Amino acid sequence: MGYAALTPDSLPARLGGLEALTGRIGPAAGWKVAEVGDGNLNLVFIVTGEAGAVVVKQALPYIRLVGDSWPLPLNRAFFEYHALVRHAARDAGRVPEVFHFDEEQALIVMRYLSPHVILRKSVVRGVQHGHMARHMGLFLARSLFRGSGLAMGGKALREDMALFCANHALADITENLVFSDPYFDARLNRHTAGLDGFIAPLRADRALRIAAQEMKHAFVAKAETLVHGDLHSGSLMVTAEDTQVIDPEFAIYGPFGFDVGMFLANILLGYFSQSGHEAASGARDGYRAYLLAQFSEVWAEFAAEFGRLWRSERTGLLYERSLFQDAGDAAGAEAALVAVLRGIWTDAMGFCGVELHRRILGLAHVEDMEAIADPARRWPCEARALEAGRIIAVMRHGLAVGDVAALVQDVERSVAR
Repeated sequence: MGYAALTPDSLPARLGGLEALTGRIGPAAGWKVAEVGDGNLNLVFIVTGEAGAVVVKQALPYIRLVGDSWPLPLNRAFFEYHALVRHAARDAGRVPEVFHFDEEQALIVMRYLSPHVILRKSVVRGVQHGHMARHMGLFLARSLFRGSGLAMGGKALREDMALFCANHALADITENLVFSDPYFDARLNRHTAGLDGFIAPLRADRALRIAAQEMKHAFVAKAETLVHGDLHSGSLMVTAEDTQVIDPEFAIYGPFGFDVGMFLANILLGYFSQSGHEAASGARDGYRAYLLAQFSEVWAEFAAEFGRLWRSERTGLLYERSLFQDAGDAAGAEAALVAVLRGIWTDAMGFCGVELHRRILGLAHVEDMEAIADPARRWPCEARALEAGRIIAVMRHGLAVGDVAALVQDVERSVAR
């Protein structure tokens, strides 16, 4: 049969013959199906049987957040599947295991993560996860290093680039919704009442508009490694001991700093949202400090692991050992590493800045802010994030990790008070 969107009622009849499901959770007659998808793009179901549970994720032929007025290719499930397979090989145990993929039906059957919760929901509630930052620093370093020409030969690298290059529809979403739409009055933009006085000067800031387009240029031109493409705190499921990365349907070859910067920006969105949640839960100074520590730890773990891989697994097309260690110039390899990491950090801060803007001014907002029910409490939180994003994007070439921490604390104290 041709493609047809699943429903809780149709799923058992449609998938009941799959060994990938019945062999794990039991016969379809005993299944219970719950639709749980709350994202912007896809259908997601938890299918529970007598022997366990799995997740079934299916792409829709349009953007769910907007509706069928914005069609979207079903092949994003193909790219998500291939990204999950590669991420599983590059950092074992950090993505959910895939049990079945059906390209025609654009669906993936994968491990049901339990008792995991979406990280963003923990940030809204003020819950700490002590291992998350280390796990994410390692995941970012391993997935990005091993998906690049630092570890891959030219033939394998270009074949993989060609495969993911076809994910252009989702790349187009990023190119417009992240880098351009927030900086003018785009049709799909939306924002909280009260922010108008901050938006006009932001969009009039020439240096910021140039910085945003420099980052768009980098996203398009720097096909350095396979990136997740949409890495944020809603793309992580966590427990006290485990961190799982999900939803890489935006995967494409892009800059080393893209995933790093987008994820760090979402930590900062959580940071700036905390004062809006204090009316319901009390002071959150300690949680703000925790989030800043997480920000710094992600980068520290990333840089340390990237350096370890540079020294032990740099066997690909780029920075060949024959030019450095084999030629008696180990110091040259270390100097090159310093320069590469500096470039990744600089790009990451540029992407961090624009992500702070698009999550407040663009189409797709975040629960960190949206869960603040009172707009009068929400918009000052968002104004601080906008100001921090402006400074970070424009000043990215001169910022160190400690500078960002000091900057966001100063903005939290002084903006929209």
